[in-house]
Amino acid sequence: MLLRGAPSRSRAAGRAERTHAERLASRDGYFAPDSVIRRIGNSPLTPFLGGGPAVLLQVAHPLVATGVTQHSDYRRELWRRLLRTLRALYLIVFGTKVEAEEAGAAVQRVHARVQGQTQEQLGPFPAGTPYSASDPELRLWVHATLVEASLAVYSRFVQPLSADEQERYYQEMAVVARLFGTPAHAIPPTLAHFRDYFEAQIGDEKDHCDRAGEASGRGDRRGGAAGADAPPRPRPLALDGRTSAATPPRGVRTALESPA
Repeated sequence: MLLRGAPSRSRAAGRAERTHAERLASRDGYFAPDSVIRRIGNSPLTPFLGGGPAVLLQVAHPLVATGVTQHSDYRRELWRRLLRTLRALYLIVFGTKVEAEEAGAAVQRVHARVQGQTQEQLGPFPAGTPYSASDPELRLWVHATLVEASLAVYSRFVQPLSADEQERYYQEMAVVARLFGTPAHAIPPTLAHFRDYFEAQIGDEKDHCDRAGEASGRGDRRGGAAGADAPPRPRPLALDGRTSAATPPRGVRTALESPA
């Protein structure tokens, strides 16, 4: 899920900026021209149809949503945040290794400032729960939304991917996750393990999506006893077979909806 034409901020020797065509053919980065991650990233449909659902899936996690709302003007900045992520992804996938490492380090510096405590009960998280954008579990969830949305959009709207191609893409995206600071031990080792992890995050719509709405500042809800007996690990949203590749689950759309 990438944004073409993102400007390089590399401090590497002052050569002229590469064109996208030159980047597609380049071999001095982390990925080869025939890599699946470059093929998927080169389709404009991947970010345009997958970006929105990925963002909504991310903030469906109460701690991610809390970090976004407490450390940004999320009503104005949410999509700018996505664009910044896409620019960093572009440099990691199509840039040199130096550009990729600088892009990853820049994202990690921003995340290092995002930390605090929840101010109210949010599902399984009591008031006062510490959160950090550098938390490996939260980093993994954000990474997972990018993987899931990109695979779903490309397979549905561009062309189907074989099982081998999907696995290759997953392993290539694991490199991206590590450059963004997700420790290797936190990343599921195969796509099958990833699917198990993703399904494990999918909980009951009623019990969990409302918590995402609370963390995003929707309505006048204040946490409390509700959800106190929920499982210790958050499972923030529910998907079903009717969910479109480019549409977030119904419960997420409802919970994150702002008042008219």
